[in-house]
Amino acid sequence: MNFFSRKPVVKKKRSLFYRISAWLHLWLGLITGIVMLIVCVTACIWVFHDEITRLTEPETVIARQDKPVITPSQVKAIATATYPGKKPGYATYQQGTAIYLSLGEGRKGNTVMRLHPYTGEVISVKENKPGETDFFRFILNGHRFLWMPAEIGRPIVNYSTLTFVIILITGMVLWWPQKWTKATRDQSFKIKWKASFKRVNYDLHNVLGFYSLLVVLAMALTGMVYGIKWYSKGLYWVTSAGQTLPDFKRPQSDSLQAGKLYTPEQAMDLVWGKVLSKHPEAEGFYYTFADTSKPKAAINITIYPTTGKFYNNRSYAFDQHTAQQLKGDKVFEISFQEAGFGTKLRKMNYDIHVGSILGLPGKILAFFGALIGASLPVTGFLVWLGRKRKGKKSVGKKQPTAKAFQAV
Repeated sequence: MNFFSRKPVVKKKRSLFYRISAWLHLWLGLITGIVMLIVCVTACIWVFHDEITRLTEPETVIARQDKPVITPSQVKAIATATYPGKKPGYATYQQGTAIYLSLGEGRKGNTVMRLHPYTGEVISVKENKPGETDFFRFILNGHRFLWMPAEIGRPIVNYSTLTFVIILITGMVLWWPQKWTKATRDQSFKIKWKASFKRVNYDLHNVLGFYSLLVVLAMALTGMVYGIKWYSKGLYWVTSAGQTLPDFKRPQSDSLQAGKLYTPEQAMDLVWGKVLSKHPEAEGFYYTFADTSKPKAAINITIYPTTGKFYNNRSYAFDQHTAQQLKGDKVFEISFQEAGFGTKLRKMNYDIHVGSILGLPGKILAFFGALIGASLPVTGFLVWLGRKRKGKKSVGKKQPTAKAFQAV
């Protein structure tokens, strides 16, 4: 029998587009793999930070009562009585939880107080030294800038995410079968759990990558809004039919009115009452105490009508001396109902990013999307490593000679 008489098997040559996609998918994946692994793992944890906090700190869970929460001046009085030398920075609240009050200067060292929203009772106090953060702030710092200085880590994360979008798109090109047969459908949509480790690993990368594509892509595209200015402005321009997104500027108080009309406490309670009268249905809030050492600093209040969601919030700024509302850019102040498509999409950006736009099911979807996203660099690296080793073995193996074939 002469093996040379057999016709050689001719493999169909892939298109240039496919080969370029394969090259980009491989090398971009190897370059950004570790970064995206960290970003996706921290995303998994951050998605459920509210739920985890309620489980680990049950004392901060406060049942809803049919009476108003304590006013900003009461919050400030409690803080001043407990820590006379520290200035209140901001307070946040969600229906069913304790008020979160931050004193001090953030990363330079601050104190966090948890207050009963109806009685003002101090539930817990935690003092952070300069550079010290709580667990979820640590997770967020890793997610946003890899625990590096922000000016270094933020661009790495932002442009690695942009690269990840390219990897996802090229991955879809590689996943797409040349022919839709039963065998290719099984390979593309099913994981062969009883196969070898290499095959299972390949299926985890190939199949799970396809199923999670839309979720991971949505998280990546919305994440870049916070870090890449040209992308953020470009996305708004496209989705708002050519409108320009203005740079955000904080409204400022009239410093010439300092000390003439209201004390800081009077002004804070007055504007608080104005906002609540407009939004009696509010389920949460965020407000900043005006820095009295800076006469131009304004009072900022954001109201959240829906617990656990941020897209339909309303933000207001007031002069700390006159309690008059300050006008900012309409894009940032307009209500969700009145906004155009581009502005609505911008308001929904965070909720889409973490999945809360769909409530708990959306968060679960985002969790598994981020989890699969974290697995893709690992399974992809193992696929590449296996092929690299296989290539070395093939090169080192002695090829059969013509005599060997003829002897058969």
